[in-house]
Amino acid sequence: MLAWTQSMTWKGIQPIVNLSHQIYHKGISLTKKAIEAIELRLLRNPNLPKWDIFIRPC
Repeated sequence: MLAWTQSMTWKGIQPIVNLSHQIYHKGISLTKKAIEAIELRLLRNPNLPKWDIFIRPC
């Protein structure tokens, strides 16, 4: 799967793909303030707001 995603292109641009070995714990959630900070970095497509999201770098 990782090799397949690294071979993808969109408009001539290849994605940056990294494999994470970090273990994520269940039941952990962000505070409302933390979520609001992340939301400021997201640009959503009005036609597909849940699926088409551009994430601006920090």
